[in-house]
Amino acid sequence: MSRRAGSGLIGNWAEAQRRQQQTQLVQQREAERRQRAHERDANRSHRQYREAEALRRTAQLDAEVEALKCLLAAGCRAPAFRISALARPDRLQPFDPGALAHPVPMPRIEDFQRQSSGWTLGSNQRAQAEREAHARYTQAWQAANAAEAQRRQQLAAYQQQYDRWAAEQLAGMRAHDGGLTELADALRAGDAEAAVEYFSAALYASTAWPEGLPRQVAAAYDPAARQLVLDWELPGYAVVPEARAVQYLPSTDQDKVKPRPVTERRALYRDLLAQCVLLVVRELYAADEFGVLDSVVVNGFVDCHDPVTGQEARFVLATVPAARGAFAGLRLEQVSAVDCLVSGLGGLLSARPDQLTAVRPGRRPDEVGGDVVSHGGYTGDADEDEPDLFAMDPIAFENLVAELFRAMGMEAVTTQRSGDGGVDVEAVDPAPIRGGRIVVQVKRYRNTVPPTAVRDLYGTVQDKGANKGVLVTTASFGPGSYTFANGKPLELVPGTDLVELLHQYGLRGRLGGGGAAPPARRAAAEPAPPADHNVLGMSWSGSVALDVCALVCTGNRVLSEEHFVFFNNPRTPDGSVRARAHAAPDKAALEVSFDALPSQADRLVLVAAIDPEVDPHADLAGFTDAHIRLLSAGGEELGRLDVSDGRAGETALVLGSFRHRSNGDWDFVIGGKGYRGGLEDLLGEFGVEVA
Repeated sequence: MSRRAGSGLIGNWAEAQRRQQQTQLVQQREAERRQRAHERDANRSHRQYREAEALRRTAQLDAEVEALKCLLAAGCRAPAFRISALARPDRLQPFDPGALAHPVPMPRIEDFQRQSSGWTLGSNQRAQAEREAHARYTQAWQAANAAEAQRRQQLAAYQQQYDRWAAEQLAGMRAHDGGLTELADALRAGDAEAAVEYFSAALYASTAWPEGLPRQVAAAYDPAARQLVLDWELPGYAVVPEARAVQYLPSTDQDKVKPRPVTERRALYRDLLAQCVLLVVRELYAADEFGVLDSVVVNGFVDCHDPVTGQEARFVLATVPAARGAFAGLRLEQVSAVDCLVSGLGGLLSARPDQLTAVRPGRRPDEVGGDVVSHGGYTGDADEDEPDLFAMDPIAFENLVAELFRAMGMEAVTTQRSGDGGVDVEAVDPAPIRGGRIVVQVKRYRNTVPPTAVRDLYGTVQDKGANKGVLVTTASFGPGSYTFANGKPLELVPGTDLVELLHQYGLRGRLGGGGAAPPARRAAAEPAPPADHNVLGMSWSGSVALDVCALVCTGNRVLSEEHFVFFNNPRTPDGSVRARAHAAPDKAALEVSFDALPSQADRLVLVAAIDPEVDPHADLAGFTDAHIRLLSAGGEELGRLDVSDGRAGETALVLGSFRHRSNGDWDFVIGGKGYRGGLEDLLGEFGVEVA
């Protein structure tokens, strides 16, 4: 009996164990099934995302090509330029004294008497209370009366200031409108200077051209032939997308870029060049409200490096003489641009513009005689008549800057030489939301502007209650200045940008003996990246927006401010370290040639800081799972370098540094030191002066 009972007990236990094992097995299998389902969903979701992204990129390529094909038709729908477009609005901002418009409330005796009316006092005490109430009323009345007198004085001064400003604005408007009347009269009379200024401005300000296409123009007018002759910059071959489509390959989890056939790309480019030349002619005749043009000659060119000599050269790829009578009968929205240009108007178009096969240009502006007016670029060497900004009288320089702001559509006046509170020009931007009052400081320097000047400007902006401060200089700014200005209502305009703005808005100026080169030429003059460079691709989790920067140092001191590579200084002077566009999965990238680093440099420090313009309240708590991909020049991943996570409250972080060892190798040492004061605090430790 006992054995059978024991057997039953053991059997029950074994059965329970068996059921538990089966339950665990079922649970395990269910967990595995859910995991497989999750992986399938994740893979399906990843695949759907990658396929959708490939379709989006293909659609974007198609849209870019379609926009190029429809350039002429879309441009013909743009309104014609008229001289009235140059008129300035005759409405002034009304006088608005703000709080000064409201008188200071005066006290009432009744309020002071009412305070003591509820007291239960004897006659002597009541009389004493009334005397005290009257004394308090008298004191309050005197204070209010003094405040009212001060308000009226401030209101009168503010009114006088507004009246002076309004008188200056009205005088400027009358002078401007008078100038437009003179321009119209000169155009009717066939004045050559007025014609080239008007028509080149009409082209340069036209709304028919997409923002990404160039607008460099040089023009001259022949009054005897009533002919306008001009050179017009054409877009380069790179404007036509090299890729035709993007396809996602699930087998390799990579995108395959399908190239656009060379013949198709060349045909698109030739058609685009023909459209550009025809659109120029259309814009000129449409703007001719005074009937001064009988014919137009357009030479379309590109500026680039000659593949034979390597020197910068100008290639004329299209030219057309277009008489008004022949052009008037065309329906440009319906034509084939190439056929219309070549067969319809007798023009010339390069058969191989992608290979810079030039055509014989027609009549050139410098062959007409008289002045040639240029907008948007440079047609040769620096004009000796251009005023040297370094040698210009300080007052004249301030007036030129004020004129630039007026040309940009703002109201601007120079301040008095004394008592200006650190303001050289006051401007008002009438644009809604982003507009407002702007204070401008002008520094005619030859050396780098010190960061203290930027700090002083910020103090002036706060003191004056302005919306923005602008510092204009003939020199340049260092990293400390840009770092201090980042995220603040400040804008820094170095000398090279100033010269470009002056020419862009039809004004004149150069820096020293030679004019500033156009942006494309400056980029071409920079040293090319060494062939043996590496790419440092930076990745992290989280949506925090960061600026990734590099410092070329000896010990813990940067060699110079120019050896701090960041958003406003994208490369070192020798080109050994430079910022570059990143590609997925990286969120930022740098290009480094370790062998080309300066001989005195013994470390390359990588840092990251919160971008205050994206989110001024963010910190590095969202900076996690970070690493640096070390890539070869060809894109092969050579290794991964882990870096420290960020911490809450910190806004800048030393990611790590490459250190030069005695054997010639560069070893990576992880960083991790964080800073609560952002890039400003971090740079201070490396010897970069920040305002």
